[in-house]
Amino acid sequence: MPHLDRRSFLVAGLAAGAVAAVPATAALAEPAPAAETARSLASRGLRADPFTLGVASGDPGPGGFVIWTRLAPQPPAEDGMGGMPSRPFAVLWQVYADERCRHVVRAGVETAGPEWGHSVHVEVEGLQPGRDYWYRFRLGGYVSPVGRARTAPHPLTFGGPLVMAFVSCAQYEHGYFTSYRRLAEDHPDLVLHLGDYQYEYTRNTYTIPGGNVRDHEGPETETLAGYRQRHAQYKADLDLQAAHATAPWLVVWDDHEVDNNWAGEVPERPDVPQPNFLARREAAFRAYYENMPLRRTSVPRGIDMQLYRRIRWGRLATFHMLDTRQFRDDQACGDGYRDCPAASDPARSITGDEQERWLIDGFHQSRAQWDIIGQQVFFGRRDNDPGPAKVTGMDAWDGYVASRQRITQGWVDAEVRNAVVLTGDVHAHWAGDLKLDYDDPGSPAVGSELVATSISTGGDGADSDPAAHPFLRINPHLKFYNNQRGYVLTKVDREQLTADFRVVPQVQVPGSPVHTKATFVVEDRVPGVRQTYLRPVDPALRTTVEDTVQLETERP
Repeated sequence: MPHLDRRSFLVAGLAAGAVAAVPATAALAEPAPAAETARSLASRGLRADPFTLGVASGDPGPGGFVIWTRLAPQPPAEDGMGGMPSRPFAVLWQVYADERCRHVVRAGVETAGPEWGHSVHVEVEGLQPGRDYWYRFRLGGYVSPVGRARTAPHPLTFGGPLVMAFVSCAQYEHGYFTSYRRLAEDHPDLVLHLGDYQYEYTRNTYTIPGGNVRDHEGPETETLAGYRQRHAQYKADLDLQAAHATAPWLVVWDDHEVDNNWAGEVPERPDVPQPNFLARREAAFRAYYENMPLRRTSVPRGIDMQLYRRIRWGRLATFHMLDTRQFRDDQACGDGYRDCPAASDPARSITGDEQERWLIDGFHQSRAQWDIIGQQVFFGRRDNDPGPAKVTGMDAWDGYVASRQRITQGWVDAEVRNAVVLTGDVHAHWAGDLKLDYDDPGSPAVGSELVATSISTGGDGADSDPAAHPFLRINPHLKFYNNQRGYVLTKVDREQLTADFRVVPQVQVPGSPVHTKATFVVEDRVPGVRQTYLRPVDPALRTTVEDTVQLETERP
């Protein structure tokens, strides 16, 4: 018999008509919510399939994970409610031990109400560690797609190798989400999304050469209705749905989930009055929670939301997921690349004091083989001036030098076995060594940074010889660059972390294949990255060095 949660017992006896659309073998074993039929749902205002946004899972532990869906028969509805009536609906959820969905191991009912955009978040517990499960949702005769999730290994074991992908920056207008589809086909065990899941702009605001391939619905996102509508437009994309359905995700935001380059309670342009920015931030946070597979510990409270958190993958890895937006000081000297002495002010922080202490305490408590820091913006130094000046990006950790130094020293002092920083934001693949002293090229590496390019932001991009990029000559600790779209696929085991920089050459047309541009490894107790493979430049996809520098220094 499947395990039923408390609410399931209240409705199990009312459910015979709700499972008519599923196989008889499953129907015999499972309860369903109150006997909803197509006619009864229609009488309550629901006349079409509400599972248009797919399913997702997230934040796995050894005994379970979060599963998510959101009801929206009409995703682009201007009021942000996805075409749902303004009333609650009881949604059945089921977790299976097999891909064919015959053996139910957990089931229950959650209420999807209008106050949370008819989203459903279920924290499934009581499962076996280190194995795959499948799940889906039902409402009357409507059945959601099936998703796959995996529990973390037992806390005292390493488990097998972990296949983990990480991604960032999916601008719907700039390209198709082919990178998500190819990621799903790689069947990872875990996916990290490091920010810019959606973009706030209205159509024809953020354009690429040759024009955008599709358009955002609605105005720039500033209200709860607007953010809900935008999330629904993105979630309705079938390639994104495939990536969510393939594995549990660990999500953190960057800037475009709210407003470009926002910092704490300061909008992108503090010189331009935005008196409703805090209301905008509150709306964005609420919509983000509604649309992500997050636990109840991340339910937003007004303008605050607990997003930084720690996820342990047995003894193999600890993921420290950071929030570098909500608590940061405003950028020094404004945005962009600057030679800015204020960037080194020890009082400035990109994480805020509390999160910094939490992170460093986590380093001291960790016994993991790998401590993996999932975060948003470039961590290592990226100086773009070949002379003595330090001209660096103010929106990245270069704008918060003392903050970076304290955290790096924190993992060194804690004698973390292997520190690896995973990064998004910059719309290009990068790899590099992390140091305590970037002014001394001969100083030892103390960690490694891997940076994922964008899913689609910037359009197709272009191939190039990474050695030709001037940033690598100015910054010898940087080892790799590529300006094509894609994601990073890693394999983590006890001896090494292997990172394949996966590339989708075209996103401005659908259906492009994927290939590996380069492979880097980080060996156990050997800080820094080592290249083991580099695909030759494709002349048909080549770009000039001048183009790559312009893209890096002038990106929005």
